[in-house]
Amino acid sequence: MLWCKERGFCCKCLYWRKTTNLLPPELDTFFLPAPLPDWPQGCGFASGRINLGEIEVLKISRFEFIWSSNLLQDKKKGVSFYKPLGVPNGFYSLGHYCQFNSKPLQGFVLVAREAACFEPVASNSPALLKPLDYTLVWSSDDGSEEKYGGCGFFWLPQPPEGYKPLGFLVTNNPDKPDMDEVRCVRADLTDECEPYRLLLESFSELLNLPVPVRVWSTRPTRRGMLGKGVPVGSFFCGYWISREQLNIGCLKNLDHHLRAMPNLEQIHALIKHYGPRVFFHPDEVYLPSSVSWFFKDGALLYKAGDSSGEPIDADGTNLPGGGTNDGTFWIDLPSDDGRNTVKQGNLESAKLYVHVKPALGGTFTDLAMWVFCPFNGPGTLKVGPLNISLGKIGQHVGDWEHFTLRISNFTGELWSIYFSQHSGGEWVDAYDLEYIEGNKAIVYSSKGGHASFPHPGCYLQGSTKLGIGIRNDAARSNLYVDSSTHYEIIAAEYLEGEGSDFVEPHWLQFMREWGPTIVYGSTIELDKIINHLPLRFRYSVENIFDKFPVELYGEEGPTGPKEKNNWVGDERG
Repeated sequence: MLWCKERGFCCKCLYWRKTTNLLPPELDTFFLPAPLPDWPQGCGFASGRINLGEIEVLKISRFEFIWSSNLLQDKKKGVSFYKPLGVPNGFYSLGHYCQFNSKPLQGFVLVAREAACFEPVASNSPALLKPLDYTLVWSSDDGSEEKYGGCGFFWLPQPPEGYKPLGFLVTNNPDKPDMDEVRCVRADLTDECEPYRLLLESFSELLNLPVPVRVWSTRPTRRGMLGKGVPVGSFFCGYWISREQLNIGCLKNLDHHLRAMPNLEQIHALIKHYGPRVFFHPDEVYLPSSVSWFFKDGALLYKAGDSSGEPIDADGTNLPGGGTNDGTFWIDLPSDDGRNTVKQGNLESAKLYVHVKPALGGTFTDLAMWVFCPFNGPGTLKVGPLNISLGKIGQHVGDWEHFTLRISNFTGELWSIYFSQHSGGEWVDAYDLEYIEGNKAIVYSSKGGHASFPHPGCYLQGSTKLGIGIRNDAARSNLYVDSSTHYEIIAAEYLEGEGSDFVEPHWLQFMREWGPTIVYGSTIELDKIINHLPLRFRYSVENIFDKFPVELYGEEGPTGPKEKNNWVGDERG
């Protein structure tokens, strides 16, 4: 936006300024700490545009302000709506953009044009068409102008038969948008989407009843490594009740070769540029190691019915590959004096094991970075000011944890990181990360359990409000692994058959447990702990324990990376 310093408003939004008497919220645009490098050349990665088959898309991150909700007269609690700015000739908007005023400006919308097809298609209909009309879905012009600071009008494009709208338009006056402002997309080039994050909620009168009007960000319904859905960056607005009622879609990537994904040289460049530094707690006892160190220093392969373990080759070639986790085989620590030594890991040998996979229809690349620890320590229960050791509860052999970097294939820009935390986790946007040495983010591994977090502190797995839960303590120390130099790429399925000599390590095919099933009598132990608590805490602690995932109790042996849901699927968050 171009701002007039003397008058204090956006010169491009003069008409809006006259009609609402409000200024756009002053949002800072987020930039990574260091400039992006010149990525190695090859294919379509970081070329700025992505071909989806019949449609070519371009990411727009510059916006013109339209309207802001300004809830409760607090700009930081409101949301603002924007239209893409600087759309190149021949490209067309697919919808407008919305985000919270409390966050830096980092979002995008896609603009599209028809492209030469990679493969012939059966349809002779154009990929993009103008809407036939617009439907006014909601307006804040219902006596709430004082609350909302002006009026916003939300329009849904009405598509020709066989086409779908992919986003809504917003105006600050009751006039319909121009028909040339947006394009609808042929239905077979679209995929289903779903509401993701609630951005705005208001109540309007419908059939004389107060009905909530909601604005949601959206995402493809089918995600993960095999998902073809491509998010447009727009939003959904309506009197929404169920997911089936969404009347917009997302794009679909029909380029089966995924030409926007990075090649092997580009993957190495991405890891070297962005690879986080993983800090372990200064009091951490159970540190990571490489898999080969774990095998060479005494890990044994056991088979049901045979009490004598078999040594494992350094590269895992004698591990049974494939099959299912049927309890026939498992890995355990040595039973001699070396057991405690192996438990403590070997930081010098430790590395991050990287799985590279397409995300969001191949418009993003996910670098899932797995860290292996030979042992997971016991948990500590926090009840108000009390800290209670859970003894053996929580400990187990063979701990696989991970975090995931999501990188835009348009530019090679780090977009967000997923921090895995036991059975769940969270996506954290790039602007909310800590950085070290340029664009390398910091990942904090929690004491004992090795869950990952974006910032230091004590994170409770339970009820933060009540101050009751399992402690996850994260802090910086001189115990760390630099994943930008200490890493190994273990899988990148989309590269197979493309002339790459990349081969997955043999141990990755071990689909059984990396630790034995051990019965600690967790329920009995937990009952003892609960019975010793003050009466006012017992009920709350019982409820929290009932919601904990089974791996907390450490009785089932953990499985390897390929057995996790996120190996093929998307992260939970």
